[in-house]
Amino acid sequence: MVAIDGTIVSTALPTLTRELHTSLAWSTWTITIYQLGQIISLPVAGRLSDSLGRRRMFLFYVATFTVASVLAGFATNIYVLIALRFIQALGGGGLMPSTMGVVSDQFTRDRDRWLGLVTSFFPIGALLGPTVGGFIVTYYSWREIFFINVPVGIVLLALLWVLLPGQRAIGRPRIDVLGAALMASALLCVMLGLNQIAERGPRSPLPWALIAAGVALAAAFLAQQRRSDKAILPPALLHRPAFALINGMNVLYGAAAFGIFSLVPAFAQLGYGFSPLAAGSLLSIRAVGMGVLSIASSMLLRRLGYRVPMAVGFLVLATGLTLISLPPPASTGPLLWMGMSALVCGVGIGIAGPPSNNAAVQLMPDQVAAISGLRAMFRQTGGILAITLTAITIGSGPGEAGALGRVFLVFAAIVVLMVPAILGVPERRAAEG
Repeated sequence: MVAIDGTIVSTALPTLTRELHTSLAWSTWTITIYQLGQIISLPVAGRLSDSLGRRRMFLFYVATFTVASVLAGFATNIYVLIALRFIQALGGGGLMPSTMGVVSDQFTRDRDRWLGLVTSFFPIGALLGPTVGGFIVTYYSWREIFFINVPVGIVLLALLWVLLPGQRAIGRPRIDVLGAALMASALLCVMLGLNQIAERGPRSPLPWALIAAGVALAAAFLAQQRRSDKAILPPALLHRPAFALINGMNVLYGAAAFGIFSLVPAFAQLGYGFSPLAAGSLLSIRAVGMGVLSIASSMLLRRLGYRVPMAVGFLVLATGLTLISLPPPASTGPLLWMGMSALVCGVGIGIAGPPSNNAAVQLMPDQVAAISGLRAMFRQTGGILAITLTAITIGSGPGEAGALGRVFLVFAAIVVLMVPAILGVPERRAAEG
């Protein structure tokens, strides 16, 4: 549900703009605010899951996501819809760390294999989202893209109530409310500032004031983390170089693997004249490669460890981004070329995903839910920043497609430059097997 809702709304943006009598700039916030809500929720959700119990919080997050979906389907203006999308993201963002915590509790001996296997199912949402969204908007209305979550949520609540074992709360939740507020405010200011550069131009003082405020809030957030006894970023991790390395890679990985790739359909339409349906199918093709190779990679973690599949996956991803940026050969049509390139990207993401997911858990295996939330938070941040910065870079006009192609090539080079840093990633311990 959560993965589908990350992509399904993109197919409805023109319809939302028309039927809610708004602008495209406001409609796109239904996507951006969803990502921001998840960034805020992910680290907090991990803490709550660790302290209040998996079952209780899992039920709460599913219920929040489902109720927000119902209300979003009845929204009468864009501002209400944006607010409900934010609430929906707060519930959805809690599902990943809760899921990882449940799996870690149930499968202690083969934890790395099962964590990798579970995360391999999330690309199914990316596979279904564009297709399901296009079908619903074409034959029904945009409201059904939210109502579709309701029966799934109800069934899931019933199954979780029956199947998940109860768990006593370990203690009072240790949540850094001030830190969460500072983090959210910093991200929001930077996002708004970057958007305003694209809208008002670099000479306007407003975007720079917003970015400066975001930087100041980020500094205040880091200072708060160092003195808080319930920090979102655990102080023990802040002092470990491996933590900075892994999550720095997560920001770049999220930017290259997920953020920049959301612009591939636009590139296909601008550069090759693809129809929206054909352009959206590229995301589904990538998801196929991600799903299949994620399962295979998770099954081979015990034999290969973390570093080798991460390096191979990053290099394959860089190859795919490079192919996308290049014109198709004369003997290959644009649709086949772009489809092959998207599949290569999906294969690379699928290979690198499970080992990079599990490498962070090595740092604090007793706090797997919190670590999983932080990992996803950094990746979401990278994705948002990549999209926003790319929008500023390409501008508008007849040169958009060429500029986008160069951006893909730049991100391919960034991914290649990340490979040597993998040597600093903690390797899988033999004792875990």
